[in-house]
Amino acid sequence: MSEALPWETDPRNTGTILLRVKVIPGASKTQCAGYRTTAEGPALLVRVAAAPEKGKANDELIGWLSESLGLPRSSIELRVGAGSRLKRLGLPAAFGDRIASLVP
Repeated sequence: MSEALPWETDPRNTGTILLRVKVIPGASKTQCAGYRTTAEGPALLVRVAAAPEKGKANDELIGWLSESLGLPRSSIELRVGAGSRLKRLGLPAAFGDRIASLVP
């Protein structure tokens, strides 16, 4: 990936990063599919094996990130985009370096 990262430091809390994620619901398996350029900047592209109804895709995304990054589910907060494919998630800044390990 280029120098641009799919996250930035939360201006209200330097111990938190705001991760941009582009979600593709209804996949056969939940997995990272690389990066995508969006109007807001680069985003992590994640295909989720849940339907985009009643928050199921959001729950699947947060559960997958929690397991993949090795942090408690309660440490990931959906900040923006509950009903959108482009989301902003708040998570501890210490886990920012682990995000690159999710990309195949």
